[in-house]
Amino acid sequence: MQGVIFYGPPAAGKDTVTAALCQLDQRYTQFQRLKAGPGRTAGYRMTSEDHLQCLRTAGEVIWENHRYGATYVVDRPHLRALLDSRVPVVHLGQPEAIEAVKSAFPAARWLVVYLWCPRPVAATRIAARGTGDTKARLRAWDETDAIAADVMLNTEAISAVEAAEEVLVSFGSR
Repeated sequence: MQGVIFYGPPAAGKDTVTAALCQLDQRYTQFQRLKAGPGRTAGYRMTSEDHLQCLRTAGEVIWENHRYGATYVVDRPHLRALLDSRVPVVHLGQPEAIEAVKSAFPAARWLVVYLWCPRPVAATRIAARGTGDTKARLRAWDETDAIAADVMLNTEAISAVEAAEEVLVSFGSR
């Protein structure tokens, strides 16, 4: 069992690098977090608060956070299924979430990748999305702490394909 954690602020390139990684090596797949609430639906498994409450009660929530008026959850059943069959790429934005995911599956080999870009680059990327929540996303960018990771990549300085190749090399897949 092995997995990749992409950690970083909004617009650092987590989705873009994940797409490149999955193109380069079909063993990799994005772990789509559960989401209840408004906003973007792409890249998430949309659900209800009632379903999330059932998962909480059953002890199946590994990590939960609240942003942009929505709830985002890393759930144990889906992550376990992906770890058993593929190499999931989990997107996280809080350092505590990294430890929660790693602790939930201690037998798995995890590669933590810190994706980052300068704030002005993030602002341009966020505005280009047209989601109308630029201020909130830049606030989240400001609140995302830098971490020491297995791999640290500035997505302004390299392409998504180069970043994905670096992940494969670091994980011994190339």
